[in-house]
Amino acid sequence: MNDNTSKNASPARPGMRLRAGITSGPGVIWLTVLLLLPLGALAVISFLSRGDYGETQLPFTGENYQRLLGFGLLGFDPLYPVILLRSLLLGAGTAAACLACGLPLAFFIAGLAPRYKTTALTLVVIPFWTNLLIRTYAWQILLAPESWVTRAVHALGIGTAGDALYPSTTAVAIGMICDYLPFLVLPLYASVEKIDWSLAEAAMDLGADGLRVFRHALLPQIMPGISAGIILVFLPATGQFIIPDLLGGAKTVMLGNAIEQQFLQSRDWPFGSAVALVALALVLTGIWIYAWKNRGQGQPDLL
Repeated sequence: MNDNTSKNASPARPGMRLRAGITSGPGVIWLTVLLLLPLGALAVISFLSRGDYGETQLPFTGENYQRLLGFGLLGFDPLYPVILLRSLLLGAGTAAACLACGLPLAFFIAGLAPRYKTTALTLVVIPFWTNLLIRTYAWQILLAPESWVTRAVHALGIGTAGDALYPSTTAVAIGMICDYLPFLVLPLYASVEKIDWSLAEAAMDLGADGLRVFRHALLPQIMPGISAGIILVFLPATGQFIIPDLLGGAKTVMLGNAIEQQFLQSRDWPFGSAVALVALALVLTGIWIYAWKNRGQGQPDLL
């Protein structure tokens, strides 16, 4: 029986390999040419040196990574460690603000009648119908000195009348929250929709107050959505450069701005490659932490 099985399986293997090559081959070639090879080139360039005229040249060196950590020829310079820390804080702050706004919004949408849920979800994703650059320029108009938003804020006693709300850190925060809020609301809503409310009822029957009901009966059920949403917001927000550049007036350099400056204005490709690889390492680390935390729990895998 085993011989017959092996005989029947052997002729099928070449055909299976051919079909696998035909179906997956173009995708593998695409990823290799457009992702793996450029990443490999980026890794090699990050260990090269910058010439006097901006060219990339030998010898190989680790000074680019040392410079990123703040150690240069003139001693310790905290410029790039501060940029890295600032970008991480911006990403974490954006994720926290989106969570604070998205949590009640997800519960609100989940509590709507079925015929209204589609409309509500459509309103959440409507900003994606417009290019990010256009949305950011729109916030410049909304936060201008003569806009109704600025006048309303000044009427509340915040800021000085006649002043624009941008460029400022507040404008950057507003733009980041509005841009990334849907990334947190959608996975969170998917978890809220699956809540087993009988657990909450059982907790209330046992005398738990509202906070304990949420903490022990509801929060564990929606934690997969919270984790996925935070990852989807934190990682791109950390490397964001358009919103800080336009709404922050290019006064505060973030990780994305640093990469752009090194590849364009400074023409320091080796150092820009090192910064880009560190940013990529942050993204992969965040995804790995999410996958490790939810391994074996039947949660969606972002990898």
